[in-house]
Amino acid sequence: MNRTIPAALAALLVGMPAAAQARPEKPVSIVLVHGAFVDASGWKPVYDMLTKDGYEVLMVQNPTITLDGDAIATERVIAQATHPVVLVGHSYGGGVITQAGDNPKVKSLVYIAAFEPDVGETIFELATRQWPGEPGPSLVGPKDGWLNVDPTKFADEFARGADPDTAKFMAVSQVPWGLGAVQFKLTTAAWKNKPTSVMVTTQDHMIAPSEQRLMAKRTGGHVEEIASAHAVMLIHPREVTAFIERAASAVR
Repeated sequence: MNRTIPAALAALLVGMPAAAQARPEKPVSIVLVHGAFVDASGWKPVYDMLTKDGYEVLMVQNPTITLDGDAIATERVIAQATHPVVLVGHSYGGGVITQAGDNPKVKSLVYIAAFEPDVGETIFELATRQWPGEPGPSLVGPKDGWLNVDPTKFADEFARGADPDTAKFMAVSQVPWGLGAVQFKLTTAAWKNKPTSVMVTTQDHMIAPSEQRLMAKRTGGHVEEIASAHAVMLIHPREVTAFIERAASAVR
């Protein structure tokens, strides 16, 4: 059998745009950790862009029952990565990556509209601190040990600016947040010894922007602000992707 590529086909392949050819995998793995009330599907637009750009991207599905349990779930995913890891957390997921991020495979931490607790702090302490003129979330509960966001206010407080149908679906498909996650006192603060990048969302009604700035400052890491509500990975996926990739490009 003649296995020679016909001249016309060879010419076509040579002229194929670079975007249509397979990109070599970058030597960095990115692990995405979701926050409370949602699941990993909220990362889908960012996942698509990162994988298109050649990154291995792994997703954590947190039960959000206990924070230490979610950290263990995250460490299991980190173990599956084939490259050094950039660990990314949104919202409550910031607490999870703070606890799990001391893993030696983790080379960098990225916080997206997230909590960055210190050792001995709880998410509850940080989430309930009052900032004048900055409204907080409309939580329902606790009921039987769980919290939710008022579904009639979810779209405005969590996902304002996202696709309305998506925001409505998120409101009715909430994953309850366990008090064991909210009240866990962290035993590790990985941002103290790992390179850290923080994206602050200045129109956030779930985590007050002033609270975000305070936490970001004490990490000593790189901080950028974006005019967005809390679900920034759905509202501004390109900007979030670029932010994560800047952190990944610094990993050696």
